[in-house]
Amino acid sequence: MEYRFPSPQIFNPPKPLNYSDSYVLKAIGQLDEKHEQSLQQMTPDLVKIYGVQGSWDEIVAQEMEFSPDTPSKIKEIWEKNVEMAKAQRQSIDPKEFAIHFISYYILQEKK
Repeated sequence: MEYRFPSPQIFNPPKPLNYSDSYVLKAIGQLDEKHEQSLQQMTPDLVKIYGVQGSWDEIVAQEMEFSPDTPSKIKEIWEKNVEMAKAQRQSIDPKEFAIHFISYYILQEKK
């Protein structure tokens, strides 16, 4: 008989931090449609888990205690970094930006 491990979600409900990279990608206009749709489909589960109403990104913002202007601030930082990279004839990968943004701006603040 094969033993199956229970789903990790049973023991560890998803934390908003797990969705923060998608939140950043949406803020900078780089979240692909397919991923956005899957996040929208998960919204009812997030509502149940966190007990708050809203879209997936509104739930993330509430649980992470983001201010209403957070998306515009993220986009401003993205645009500045894109311009700096262009000046050096380089480019920035949006997913890497999201990961670094979360690491630097969000995780550092939570310490």
